[in-house]
Amino acid sequence: MLELILGGARSGKSRLAEKLARESGLGVIYIATSQALDGEMNARIEHHRERRPAAWGLVEEPLNLARVLCEQAGADKCLLVDCLTLWLTNLLMLDDPARLNVERDALLECLVGLPGRVIFVSNETGLGVVPLGELTRRYVDEAGWLHQALAERCERVVFSVAGLPMVLKGQAL
Repeated sequence: MLELILGGARSGKSRLAEKLARESGLGVIYIATSQALDGEMNARIEHHRERRPAAWGLVEEPLNLARVLCEQAGADKCLLVDCLTLWLTNLLMLDDPARLNVERDALLECLVGLPGRVIFVSNETGLGVVPLGELTRRYVDEAGWLHQALAERCERVVFSVAGLPMVLKGQAL
């Protein structure tokens, strides 16, 4: 089962994804895409670590998400990917502008027939004003296109607001 959980900052999307992973009855592998580049991000990463059960596996991968999904997926596993927009940012910041397309296409292709359960968490960025600057506008566009492509492939899509999940597609929670 493929699931996409979208929401703004501090909307409860990660907490919901972790709850669904815990309740899945499967072995959980948490796939973290963030990089500890500064003190604020270190604090965010630590906050996420403290919430996760000790029995969960952890894979930290900022770029090669499709490869990790293929390596880690199994009928008896739940993969929790947090978060796609950080992964997208990591790719956008590379000196190789073609890498984003390669990695995005690999991600979308690997989902076909992927065993087990995969829960993707991502920030919905398209609800605000159009940002200034070419890079930030590209980021919002790329995130929107990625979300549309994933939502098409996922069995369930949830939008979280103020800790309240709204199912947009698929089975109710």
